[in-house]
Amino acid sequence: MTRHFSKWIAKQDISETELTKALDEVISGNYEASLGGSIFKKRVRFENTGKSGSGRTIICYKKGNNAIYIHGFAKNEKDNLSKNELIAFKELAKIIFNMTDEQITSAIYAGKFMEIE
Repeated sequence: MTRHFSKWIAKQDISETELTKALDEVISGNYEASLGGSIFKKRVRFENTGKSGSGRTIICYKKGNNAIYIHGFAKNEKDNLSKNELIAFKELAKIIFNMTDEQITSAIYAGKFMEIE
């Protein structure tokens, strides 16, 4: 996950277990929306709430590559991503998918990416 996303989940009280479950669902084809460019929207549950009123996550995922949470928002904050956000996330996905394993490891050590345990 990106540092930006990590800060958001800490504020929203979303467990790593919930994130792992949501990611497994995306990998198996169960997600709310494919936004194009290997970007997916997936609902996640805030602690002590149901999925429908909770958060929305944006995940970069391409089969055979790493899956990375890049953004999150509460349903009550906004309905969807703006056109500019979607363009930016698609560009970010291209960059992420072109990173080598060494570059990803370096980003983790630099605190730009965090791993879900």
